[in-house]
Amino acid sequence: MIIKPNTNLLPQEGEVLFFPDFFNFEDSNRLFKSLTDNIEWKQEQIKGWGKVNPVPRLTAWYGDSGKTYKYSGISHTPNPWTKELLEIKNKIEKIAKVKFSSVLLNLYRDGKDSVWWHSDDEKELGTNPVIGSVSFGASRTFKFQHKEDKSLKTQVDLTHGSFVLMQGETQHKWNHAILKTKKVLLPRINLTFRVIR
Repeated sequence: MIIKPNTNLLPQEGEVLFFPDFFNFEDSNRLFKSLTDNIEWKQEQIKGWGKVNPVPRLTAWYGDSGKTYKYSGISHTPNPWTKELLEIKNKIEKIAKVKFSSVLLNLYRDGKDSVWWHSDDEKELGTNPVIGSVSFGASRTFKFQHKEDKSLKTQVDLTHGSFVLMQGETQHKWNHAILKTKKVLLPRINLTFRVIR
């Protein structure tokens, strides 16, 4: 499926704009390598159903001083911005029209790494948060499902160097996920830039 840049992927109640090739191939390769090598990746543990299990991906939290973020019982204190993260942030802010204060990074080592259905609606993000999502590396399918009408679904392949801007009611009305797949053997890095209130 070919999607035109700046097209809203959602049929109602929210706005998800997709920009393929937002970063060119050379910059995407350079940034992917730098992030892989230089980010302070962690293997977090998550509690649920009386058990403690490793989060099925590696994560890192960077941002402005004091912008702590908590989700799934995990509290993140930000590392300071790196040159590469500021480069990415400055470019997507021109489209998002907001100043992001932090970024959550996820390293999906292969198709066995995933993130289950959820929405980014924590209180620290405020009402109708604007979230900028950038992907480098292997393509993964980004799925959406409406919280009330489960028949409303959509998806997009997040390609190397692509940018997704989620805003409006998206986080309150829709869940999203990156599900496990045996088809992907290579790693992918995703960065979700946020404004912590």
